[in-house]
Amino acid sequence: MSERSGLSGGSDASRRPEAPPEAGAQVDPSAGVSLRTATWAWFLISLQTFGGPAGQIAVMQRALVDDRRWIGQRRFLHALNYCMLLPGPEAQQLAIYVGWLLNGTAGGLIAGILFVLPGAIAILGLSAIYVAFGATTIVAALFAGIGPAVLAIVAQAVTRVSKRALVGPVQVAIAVAAFIALAVFAVPFPIVIVVAGVIGWSTGRHRVATGGGVSDSQPADEGPAPIIADDAIHTASPNWRRAGIVLGVGALAWVIPMGIVVATTGTGSVFTQQGTFFTWTALITFGGAYAVLAYIAQQAVDVYGWVSPGEMVRGLGLAETTPGPLIMVVQFVAFLGAYRDPGGLDPWVAATIGALLTTWVTFVPSFVFIFLGAPFIEKLRNNRHLTSALNGVTAAVVGVIANLALYFALHTLFRDTTVVTAGPLHLAVPHLDTVRPLAAVITVIAFVLIYPLKQSVLRTLGVCAVLGLLAAAVGLPLS
Repeated sequence: MSERSGLSGGSDASRRPEAPPEAGAQVDPSAGVSLRTATWAWFLISLQTFGGPAGQIAVMQRALVDDRRWIGQRRFLHALNYCMLLPGPEAQQLAIYVGWLLNGTAGGLIAGILFVLPGAIAILGLSAIYVAFGATTIVAALFAGIGPAVLAIVAQAVTRVSKRALVGPVQVAIAVAAFIALAVFAVPFPIVIVVAGVIGWSTGRHRVATGGGVSDSQPADEGPAPIIADDAIHTASPNWRRAGIVLGVGALAWVIPMGIVVATTGTGSVFTQQGTFFTWTALITFGGAYAVLAYIAQQAVDVYGWVSPGEMVRGLGLAETTPGPLIMVVQFVAFLGAYRDPGGLDPWVAATIGALLTTWVTFVPSFVFIFLGAPFIEKLRNNRHLTSALNGVTAAVVGVIANLALYFALHTLFRDTTVVTAGPLHLAVPHLDTVRPLAAVITVIAFVLIYPLKQSVLRTLGVCAVLGLLAAAVGLPLS
């Protein structure tokens, strides 16, 4: 069923007044969202993108679907399903996709750039502080407060997405099975997604054959209808000429900076190594950053020697507690690696070049994937077989986000965990005697702020960051 018929396209005047006043005051439903309004919204979202993909998806869900009602739940999940199938940071790709839907190519570029910009600036600055001064108490205190807050944000993502995506027993079963497969048996992410898609496709075929419809298993759209008419959403007809242009521009965006680096520093320089290596990791990062971090750590530590094992862990901590995708840890790795092997350059200049080049080659592919594939995915949005398969993926996404929440909780609330393996079993178990009291207390406060008090994500993060600083000021242990 198309969103226009299933959701009334946001043109139902009787429902529009229920939309948040802020959204209604800024948007003409027939004209869509202005680029200026959307840019401001993406900027605000970019300041709240903590907690990895689960927290970032939660922020976009709340800002774009629940609060502003610029896009319907089904269309949001349709875009998310496609992004989950791609290599690279799925949350940033979702931002690019939704930005493209709202404002075309310019909107996609702005959304994608703003999504990573605060994190890139933060990691660059913190990397410089780390190299110059080592770990500082202030930074550790901020992380001690922000980390637990992210748990509440991720939990909110799980509850909100599950309410809308799990509309039947089949979807619930797929979500539970996906969570168990990932958390208990460490089944590779691509296998989980493919199996979920096949189950969704087969159940959709059965439903149609028995007289039902695909719409019976569509994610629900609760609350007021989107305030933007469906025909005001940007679309582009898929064609091979446009696809060739996107591929050509994307190739040039990679070749030009890499060509300059190779020509000026040589094929054996640290910059060439980093640019080539992190381009490769960007193309194989299926399942999000966690799925490829072990490989990156092994190569960066044992093969290239850019960082030590302990520094790799600290880099991940920086990425987990700053805005932006978790894969931003590669910027920290590149900064340290180039600083220690600057060639003929000043170490600080070399470190900055390495960090910026790595960030560039890591995120450019995401723009290509979305601008190339989104028109085709939108064209097939009403295809019953594709919709059925993506409904299965939607259900699995709930399990994926829940697994990410579990991973983050274990590493935030406990200092040590042990991986129990027995046959197919591969389960991370925390050491209960290593619980972090401060993290546990701030986590409870964050849940109270998010749920009973219904505070914004940004305010919750701010309060928890202040609590971390206060804890350090009075001498409480931060870890």
